[in-house]
Amino acid sequence: MLHPIDQFRNNIARIRAIHGYYLAFSQHLTAVADISDILRAELVMLVSSLDHYVHEATRVRMVEAYDGTRPHTSAFLKYGVSIESMLQSTKGISGSALLDAEIRTRHSFLAFQQPDKIADAIRLYSPVELWPQVAAELGEKIEDVKLRLKLLVERRNKIAHEADLDPSFPGTRWPINPKMVEDSIDFISGVCEAIDKTTS
Repeated sequence: MLHPIDQFRNNIARIRAIHGYYLAFSQHLTAVADISDILRAELVMLVSSLDHYVHEATRVRMVEAYDGTRPHTSAFLKYGVSIESMLQSTKGISGSALLDAEIRTRHSFLAFQQPDKIADAIRLYSPVELWPQVAAELGEKIEDVKLRLKLLVERRNKIAHEADLDPSFPGTRWPINPKMVEDSIDFISGVCEAIDKTTS
């Protein structure tokens, strides 16, 4: 199984490949042919890649903490497990496997996309003050990083839940362009690389 950051890099490589297809196709089409939904799909995949990375890094590193290969955080020590898991532990199933399954089940209902939710997840395995560290790695202000992430997630939600339609102009989609997507890919790549570097 791939390490979480390696899986994230693979996911980003897929998005960049799709973006390459968009650029290649768009050079041979007139303005009448609108393929901007490819760009929208890239943004949805991009936020999904961030979410998946946080899920996987949290799960893997919480199990490492359980196994004693990384320090326990206060959030880790307060993490609740089900009675079912406790009963399974009496049947000889390893604690690591049970915790892994418990995390998968409990976190399957959660989205780790907003800055506060991401920080909550990271606290389960790392004591770092996440956003100051990430902002320092990116060379940006904390507030700017968090705002940019919130706006990107908001745009993803418009695409995924509202068909990216502008309610003030019925039938019109919010504008999108390749540069915006490219900047977003670079930004999310930087955020996840910074999270991985500062919390590993």
